[in-house]
Parts: sequence; structure tokens; C-alpha cells
Amino acid sequence: MLDYETLKLVWWLFIGVLLIGFAITDGFDMGVTAWLPFLGKTDDERRVIINSVGAVWEGNQTWLITAGGAIFAAWPFVYAAAFSGLYIALLLVLFALFFRPVGFDYRSKLPDPRWRNAWDWGLFVGGAVPALIFGVAFGNLLLGLPFHFDETLRVFYTGSFWALLNPFALLCGVVSLSMLMMHGAIYLELRTDGTVQARARKAALAAGTVCAVAFALAGVWLAAGIEGYRIVAIPDANSAFSPLAKTVEKAAGAWLSNYHQHAWMMAAPALGFVGIAMALQQGRAGRQGWAFLFSSVALAGIILTAGFSMFPFVMPSSTDPNSSLTIWDAVSSRKTLGIMLIVTLIFLPIILLYTSWVYRVLRGKVTVQSIQDNTHTAY
Repeated sequence: MLDYETLKLVWWLFIGVLLIGFAITDGFDMGVTAWLPFLGKTDDERRVIINSVGAVWEGNQTWLITAGGAIFAAWPFVYAAAFSGLYIALLLVLFALFFRPVGFDYRSKLPDPRWRNAWDWGLFVGGAVPALIFGVAFGNLLLGLPFHFDETLRVFYTGSFWALLNPFALLCGVVSLSMLMMHGAIYLELRTDGTVQARARKAALAAGTVCAVAFALAGVWLAAGIEGYRIVAIPDANSAFSPLAKTVEKAAGAWLSNYHQHAWMMAAPALGFVGIAMALQQGRAGRQGWAFLFSSVALAGIILTAGFSMFPFVMPSSTDPNSSLTIWDAVSSRKTLGIMLIVTLIFLPIILLYTSWVYRVLRGKVTVQSIQDNTHTAY
């Protein structure tokens, strides 16, 4: 069995993998539906867009459920603090996601254009709103959230929903929304043809440009105008200890410390920018498969940039830095992490193989002709 410190690091990596997997898979679903009212000019074109993800979106969404379950099991303090303090924001995500199952299933039940147009905008909300809020959440994590623990480890959140909508967090929301819309547009290039594919190529260029600019601005803002967090004193990381047992300070430029100490981490933001550039270039060259691969690399790079910047912090506290949650003190017991690791090593490869097989079976183009030929069975 691995020692406790190593298990803590392993579960930080696993949760990062789950978040990246969610962004790559369910991210293109969200991006596609966020583009739906704009890239489909006729009902048949909109049905092409919907059916490009109709067969896979439910399976993709399980990555989000799995990530939430992993956070609950591996980081119970984070789950408790985040799901209570960010309750309204999380409910907005949940309510927005409600539009997805009913939108996919009910949109084509009636031929009335008003009915279908209403569901098209519902699917837009189900894609765009969660993508924006996830980015806003990451932005607020980098700023620090207003929560603290008392001596009995009861958590108190002293902020408000509207305070989450600050300029830096909204910029991070733009990064998140634009990167998923780029990813979704590139997926549409891969799965469609003709007019829809041409519009998707232009949409990918616009979203990718916005994403690259917003990502660069967020990096400059983080380096020059935002105080980060730094652990000054910590008990043995190979033991279990209370979140209040460490000493944390805020300092200018602290979020860049890991890049100074470990230069290889600079690969993460580099992958973000290079992935965007290569994805757009490959899309213009007609190599949609490579474009999708590089788009996935860009998403991984952007998410890893946030993770590497904050490491080892998971949920910093702006009101009491010592209450900040890290991978060392927010975790479950060594036995729990060990059992979860064994289960993950058994089932994760099976899930990945099955998912790969599903995508292989469902590969191919969705066309207007195929929708017309299957008008009563297609979404």
C-alpha cells in the first residue's frame, strides 16, 4: 500500500483527470448546444447539430457525476464547504442542465416552429450557463472564497452569490465558455458537412481567438494584480491533521511560485496556447480529427494551468487563510483513499475501453439527408 502522502497526491491527479475528462467529453456537448441557435439556420440544420451529440451526451455527463462523487469521497471538507457556500451557483448549474434531457427528448415531438425554437434556446442555456459558471467558480478559487472553520471544524460561508460575479471571475468564465464553444465547434466540423461544417469552422476560429486572448489576460492579471496563497508551516504531510493545523499567508505572485520551482509546469499554459493554435490550423486544413485532438490538448493545458498554479491548495479561504483547504488536509482517511484507488484501477480502464468502443461505433457524419431519412427516430 502506498503511504498516505503519496495517496493524497494520487487523488489530486485522479480528480484532475476526471475534470479534464469531463471538459473534453461533456464539454463538446455544451459547446455544441451553446452554438445551436446560431449555427443552424433551418430546422433540419438544427437537428443535424442536435443529433451530432444526441447519442453520446448522457454518457459524457457521467464524468461530471463521477467527479462530484470523487470529490465527496476523497475531499469531504471541500465537498462540504463548496456545496454549502456555493449552493446558489450550483443550483443554477443544475437547473440549466435540466434543459438538456427534456430538450433532447421533447424538441422534435411537435412540428410547431415556436415549440422547437423555445427548446433550442433551452438547450443553449443548458450548454452555455454551466460552461460560464464553471469558469467563474475557478476564478473565485484563485481569488479565495470567504469561508472559515471554527474550533470544532464547522464551516461558515460569509459571502454572497453576487460577490462571485467579480471582474476576474467573469474573465475566467469567458475563458471557460469560449474554450468549450471552440471545442464544440470543432466537434461539429468533425461530425457534419456542408453548410453547417463551414459555419462551425468560422465559429471555432472566433471562439478560439477569444479563448486565447482571455486566457492570456487572465494570466497577466493573476501574475500582476492578484495575491496568491502560500503555506508557511505544515505538519507532516504523511499524517492526518486538521485544516486549522497549518499556517498560510497571502502574498503577491504566490500563484506563480510553483512555476519558479518546477519549470516543467510551464508546459501547461504552453499546451493551452499551442493546442488552440494547432486546433484552428488543422481545422482550416480539413483535418478535423487532428483539430479535435489538439482542441482536447488545449482544454487539458488550460485546466492544468489552474491546477498547477493553486497546488497544493484546493479551496483557499480569503477571510481566514489558515482555513484554506489543501490536498494534505482536506482528504479522507488513508484506508478510504487506498480502497478507492484499488477500485479505480480496476474499473477506470474498463470504462475508458467501453467509451472508446462507443465512439468508434458512432463515428461518421450526421447530414441533412440522414435526418430527413430518419425524421421520426432522430432527435
